[in-house]
Amino acid sequence: MDAVNRRIINAFQGGFPITERPYAEAAMRVGVEEDELIERIEGMLEAGTLTRFGPLYNAEAMGGALTLAALAVPMERYDEVAEIVNAFPEVAHNYAREHAFNMWFVIATDDPARAEAVIEAIETKTGLTVYDMPKEEEFYIGLHFTL
Repeated sequence: MDAVNRRIINAFQGGFPITERPYAEAAMRVGVEEDELIERIEGMLEAGTLTRFGPLYNAEAMGGALTLAALAVPMERYDEVAEIVNAFPEVAHNYAREHAFNMWFVIATDDPARAEAVIEAIETKTGLTVYDMPKEEEFYIGLHFTL
């Protein structure tokens, strides 16, 4: 990764300008032209250096729901089940873990009832029990990785 891509990642982990031309302002902050910034972000997404580039919404504050869920997936079915789970647009993140519950994912919806429906649909399609772990208390951790 070159120095410019490092500057881009370091500069925007905590926020992105909300202006009429956000990419133009962001490009000025890291010392490149707007077109180059867009090309570099697209390139990092295509290469897998970045897995996503976009806002994080507080679904609950907007009337929706957010929940952490886990599955105990037989290893011989892992890829199949991951494909089923990831097909739901409400699944925001999906992580493999070395644990009896080896697949953990986040469900974010604009309607609290939809989160329950997604869980039920995943259970139906996979034949596995989804363990729903809704948030009881929120803690803010300002996480930033300097490259």
